[in-house]
Amino acid sequence: MGDVLVFAEYQHEHFPKSTLVAINAGLEMARKRGVQCVVAVLGEKVEALAQTAAKYGAAKVIALEHPALKNYLADAHAQALANLVKSLGAEYVMATATARGKDLMPRLAARLDAPMASDIITINDDGTVIRPMYAGNGMALVEMDGPVKVITVRSTAFDAAAESPNPSPVEKVAAAIDQASLKMEFVTFNEIKSDRPQLTEAKIVISGGRGLKSGENFKTVLEPLVDVVGAAMGASRAAVDAGFVPNDLQVGQTGKVVAPDLYIAVGISGAIQHLAGMKDSKVIVAINKDEEAPIFSVADYGLVADLFKAVPEMAEEVRKLKQA
Repeated sequence: MGDVLVFAEYQHEHFPKSTLVAINAGLEMARKRGVQCVVAVLGEKVEALAQTAAKYGAAKVIALEHPALKNYLADAHAQALANLVKSLGAEYVMATATARGKDLMPRLAARLDAPMASDIITINDDGTVIRPMYAGNGMALVEMDGPVKVITVRSTAFDAAAESPNPSPVEKVAAAIDQASLKMEFVTFNEIKSDRPQLTEAKIVISGGRGLKSGENFKTVLEPLVDVVGAAMGASRAAVDAGFVPNDLQVGQTGKVVAPDLYIAVGISGAIQHLAGMKDSKVIVAINKDEEAPIFSVADYGLVADLFKAVPEMAEEVRKLKQA
């Protein structure tokens, strides 16, 4: 029986909460299977980052280094990770189901000729896992057969790994990569920068839907509430498809999955695609003029009102409370 290997994704020399979720899921799998959890940090010079990852309870952290890993490229990372899996004899390889995890792990599974379970939410004692299907309306029990199993973890399904008083040992390893076989080339990374919290990291998310009617209304009606509350801004697929906001704000089955402490849905009807991405939020507030809107079925608090009147009033009341 092999160990559990966790791919630790990072951004700007920082491990987001989603990575700590994957580490915690890896630790849980290792406990239930009676093996060790090993964390891999890939990059050009990542020993310092590996030292940070060593705080979260793994048996060992590997700093897997190579110049070809300086920037994320799926073929280089998949090749390096596949060779590491083979050298370690790992049985499970896990990552968070982020955009990068969804890009990398299927390629890894193909290289290893291994079965894969995506977006899992539960780990059973026997190594089987549970994943949602049909936007969460069904649950699949997945049993994988083979020497290696590849898994991505839903970022809202597990708690983030807590810091351990005893740091893990860090091992620096040169990645095995055949550079002549690489077909991808890093050109540039265009990042949308914002002073607001990241959508998947925020404790409060306020999302707008088609009911806002235009991108201008997102700016004049929704953004003042978002900013005064200190929230991240999201959107429904309908609002994104209509061109009101960019698609990096999309919350839902084909967007980002979030589970903040507070989720406020403004002018969102609550199609199943959207509910799949936010229904695990701790408290859900819905504002919609249609009292029959499906969003009210999952909301803890519902306000049947004209959002163009209600949202500015809410923003003003929050301002008064902050000034008091």
